[in-house]
Amino acid sequence: MDIRKKMLTRPIHRWAKTALPSLSMTEAEALNAGEVWWEADLFSGNPDYSKLHAVKAPTLTAEEQAFLDGPCAQLCEMIDDWKINQQDADLPPEVWSFLRKNGFFGMIIHKKHGGLGFSAFAHSEVVRFISTRSVAAAVTVMVPNSLGPGELIHQFGTDAQKDYWLPRLADGTELPAFGLTSNEAGSDASAMVDEGVVETGMWNGEEVLGIRLNWAKRYITLSPVCTVLGLAFKLRDPQNHLGKGEEVGITCALVPTDLDGVETGRRHIPSTTMFMNGPTTGRDVFVPLDHIIGGPDYAGRGWMMLMSALAAGRGISLPSMGTAAIAMSAHTTGAYARIRQQFNLPIGKFGGVQIPMARMAVDSYVMDAARRLTCAGLDEGRALSVISAIMKAHATLRMREACNDAMDVHSGKAVIDGPSNYLLPLYRAVPIGITVEGANIVTRALIIFGQGSIRAHPHLLDEMQALAMEDDEESLDAFDKSFWAHVGHSVKTAGRAFIRAWSGSWVAPAPNGSAPVAHIYRELARWSASYALVADLCFLVFGGELKRREMISIRMGDILSEMYLMSAALKRWEDEGQQDADLPILEYAATRSFNTIRRLLNEVLENMPSAFARAVARLVTLPGGGTTGPSDELIAECANLIYEPSATRDRITGHLGAAGQRPGVAKLNEAYAAVVELDPVMRKLRKARQTPDDGLAAGTITDEERGKIAHMEKLVGEVTAVDDFTPEELARYYEGFKPEDASRIAAE
Repeated sequence: MDIRKKMLTRPIHRWAKTALPSLSMTEAEALNAGEVWWEADLFSGNPDYSKLHAVKAPTLTAEEQAFLDGPCAQLCEMIDDWKINQQDADLPPEVWSFLRKNGFFGMIIHKKHGGLGFSAFAHSEVVRFISTRSVAAAVTVMVPNSLGPGELIHQFGTDAQKDYWLPRLADGTELPAFGLTSNEAGSDASAMVDEGVVETGMWNGEEVLGIRLNWAKRYITLSPVCTVLGLAFKLRDPQNHLGKGEEVGITCALVPTDLDGVETGRRHIPSTTMFMNGPTTGRDVFVPLDHIIGGPDYAGRGWMMLMSALAAGRGISLPSMGTAAIAMSAHTTGAYARIRQQFNLPIGKFGGVQIPMARMAVDSYVMDAARRLTCAGLDEGRALSVISAIMKAHATLRMREACNDAMDVHSGKAVIDGPSNYLLPLYRAVPIGITVEGANIVTRALIIFGQGSIRAHPHLLDEMQALAMEDDEESLDAFDKSFWAHVGHSVKTAGRAFIRAWSGSWVAPAPNGSAPVAHIYRELARWSASYALVADLCFLVFGGELKRREMISIRMGDILSEMYLMSAALKRWEDEGQQDADLPILEYAATRSFNTIRRLLNEVLENMPSAFARAVARLVTLPGGGTTGPSDELIAECANLIYEPSATRDRITGHLGAAGQRPGVAKLNEAYAAVVELDPVMRKLRKARQTPDDGLAAGTITDEERGKIAHMEKLVGEVTAVDDFTPEELARYYEGFKPEDASRIAAE
């Protein structure tokens, strides 16, 4: 044994076995289910921007664009969201039929199995488009294409399962749901009490080996109407029929809902957004072993399967809905701020209103950039577990901020419910996105940094795997190799962090040809190095305790998220031809992002128990003290980008288009266009201090212009008006719901 290994590595190895966090079986499976991508470069402390630029910008094929312009737009024209949520509590039968007929439930299923075979980007675009019209319809479409039987069979199913189930799921013959959340377990799937026991039973008149199931699930989307339930449960095999021991582990199986003992049909009401969602229970339900997704070989591998499949729900569906809500907030608020006047001035010119307008404009651009980059990675065939968690959490969190901002600017217009209110349905849906597919608190506390730090760090996982080896000498040899590689990495990282911080980022790398934003690239590289160094200090100082220091993990995860989102914004600017008009958005985003990173790093260091580690980190990284936000001029400039009509406004608000818009949005757009068109005329009248009638009499404006002004005023009045109802109309909207129903629901 060489001297280094004997004198240095062995005592460190002995210490590390007790200090570093160990991996449970479920944690190991979760880590192995995903892969790292651009976040690993950010975590390395030295991001290679050529890798980022090499990612192909996502585009739609002619077939995918035709679907968006055709069936997708037609679907939106068929939807009356007010009627769905306030009267029928369901999509109309003709909409269900249209969804089946046009393959909306089979977007992710390959064409050879009867599906549309769409890319992740096309899938995302469809969900985003529908979300602007109806969240209930969007959720109905996204669930069969997200975590559920289709996704799991596609990834893990046997050939027989694929041949039978996928065509039936693609054409809507079978409608799927996925039962994961147990009544008792919540977000902790490993704590579920739903159970399956391997035993013999009767199936189609024959005695076969199968599973006896008992479960109680809730919050299951499409459960009330599904024909096949993908079920996650803990499998036991007392007689060891499968050769995997008595406690086999979490398993996923297909359960037809017409079997004896299966109960579906009852409904939850998720934030008054009436998509199909409800509980499901099963009592002594028997299915053969071939109903295990992937067959008996995949018994006990359900956690790995779930972590892999969650990438779609976290990376596509919910971020698409979130970015749609942000874009809608920016689009409508920019237009409303232009047409709505107070004190004879459009409210979009008030500084207090420009602050949330600018925030919405920036978030719409940045989050859609991140959506596009994530879809590009998924379309490369990557299982982006950490990035998908970043997207799910931050798209829905910023959706909440954007909806709040839009409500504030619209004020009473957004508060009064009715068919013309285009914001309140999105506002009501915010908690849904925040809590589903892993609540954001859990996602930020446990997944982004907790999982990301192990997978994205260049050496940490190797060290942990080396420590887990049973043979001590083999463990020592592997640890010696990875540990000293880690030390070398840390020294280089500390050097980069020091030089970049003390030079004010000027010696940090920036790609060629990026002059207008080179300083942003350099600053991002500076904070990447600082982050990598502080992450290593966290591992060293906290050791195994880091798993329980969730506040530290949240801060470190949020820093990684900020770097990813900023990277995506820069990538979008490059992909869209380096538009000069978009530079204010990037400047605002960078200022806010780097200030957030600076603040969070300070908070991490303040909570480090080692004064020496704190001092070293502060000396090397210079996180600084107080920060300043974007200047008032920059805020006004960004707000103006959604206030004035332009190609930039269309880019920021996502090219929502005219087809299938909510009635209130269509009327708003019409009024906005009229106000913009007549702006020169109204300026002329204001300069002359004349009313339209006075201007006509004085010859300042023509008869035609006076007529256009009257039409514009009528449109503005219709937009700023709110809905009202007679008592009889209200009774009809809530017909059949009696006070005793509320008492019964509360008791149950």
